[in-house]
Amino acid sequence: MPRMIFVNLPVADLAAASRFYTAIGCQKNDQFSDENAASMVWSDTITFQLLTRAYFQTFTSMPLADASKACAAMYALSMDSRADIDATTEAGAAAGGTPDGRPVMDMGWMYNRQLQDPDGHVLELVWMDMKAMEEQGAA
Repeated sequence: MPRMIFVNLPVADLAAASRFYTAIGCQKNDQFSDENAASMVWSDTITFQLLTRAYFQTFTSMPLADASKACAAMYALSMDSRADIDATTEAGAAAGGTPDGRPVMDMGWMYNRQLQDPDGHVLELVWMDMKAMEEQGAA
């Protein structure tokens, strides 16, 4: 079995969060979704588990953070191209997300844009040309 990651995120509005993650390219897995959770599959190894805040609270005795006010983590997701990053960022913004919380990073061999979901969770969309990075480093 490949190593996988399930990113559990507390959300205020499950339907709005589900629309956002669908817009950026996730597929909903109905087998693990109900009125408290939406399982949003990004890839064969990455799944976002969107949980209502009340349901998420049943998994921890710690208080839940407000991701719109403080950043506890950034989730970096690799993309196939710069164009994919731009299209995904725009689709996410149209679905209630906030694009470019910081300036776009363009280092030639690496391109990165930030996108916040409707609850403020930070996604880092990244494309890298490793060969160009190696060539630039050798120069």
